[in-house]
Amino acid sequence: MNKIILLIIVLISSNCFSQKVQKDFQLSKILDETSGLEIVDDLFITQNDSGNDPVIYYIDFKGKIVNQRKITGFENNDWEDLAVDDQFIYIADMGNNYDTRKNLSIIKIPKKLDSNDTFESINFKYPEQSDFSYKRLSEFDAEALISIENNLLIFTKNRAKKISDIYILPKTKGEYDAKKIGSLNTKSIVTGGDFNSELNLLALTSTISFDEYYLLIIKNFSLSVKNDYEIDMYEIPIGKTQVEAIKIIDENTFWITSEDESSSSSARLMKIKL
Repeated sequence: MNKIILLIIVLISSNCFSQKVQKDFQLSKILDETSGLEIVDDLFITQNDSGNDPVIYYIDFKGKIVNQRKITGFENNDWEDLAVDDQFIYIADMGNNYDTRKNLSIIKIPKKLDSNDTFESINFKYPEQSDFSYKRLSEFDAEALISIENNLLIFTKNRAKKISDIYILPKTKGEYDAKKIGSLNTKSIVTGGDFNSELNLLALTSTISFDEYYLLIIKNFSLSVKNDYEIDMYEIPIGKTQVEAIKIIDENTFWITSEDESSSSSARLMKIKL
């Protein structure tokens, strides 16, 4: 009997996750609010979110900052994610914590570094939103952006319903009504996203109560969006933190970043294996 009780205690106290953190690097204090992750020219790029400098940071695969790129002419109202295609980087200035913003946009910048860079703005609104009064349980906040074919997709962070509505935008500058094309029953609120076109794989990060964070994996995702995708949900086994960015490497391997949780800790760059 004592052996059985001991075995139960060991199982409860041990880390029983099949998903593992393979690499874990501390980031510079400059990146304490990292909120996006992509790969450009064999370097990660990331950025801080609301109220920080309008800068993209280039970091190596151990988290060291090797370059910075200021996005002149734009403010960092609330930069919440990054997406890339063959030619451009897209910065999602669409954080909208309390459904009060009317200046949502995607900033489009060339991938190639050049002193004569010109940046464009894809401004948008949600046609379903008519009330911009303060709401603690927001429905039109968003922290996940992906590039898919000739389009950008936004995945909302719906605190009220714990779902994610999917909106589509073109990649050309202008003023748009974002078009709703579907919803995902995430049973959590989405905080970051990435899409791999070769794998047709969508990966999202999410949370329920801001204590634990999750990887949401959706296979065979396409622009022919349906509402009944099978969603595989994995807890990220790193304790209390704030994960808002993800990059797909293959079907089972992902890089994520988490924000700095306190003055005594640092933001982190981590490689997760399922």
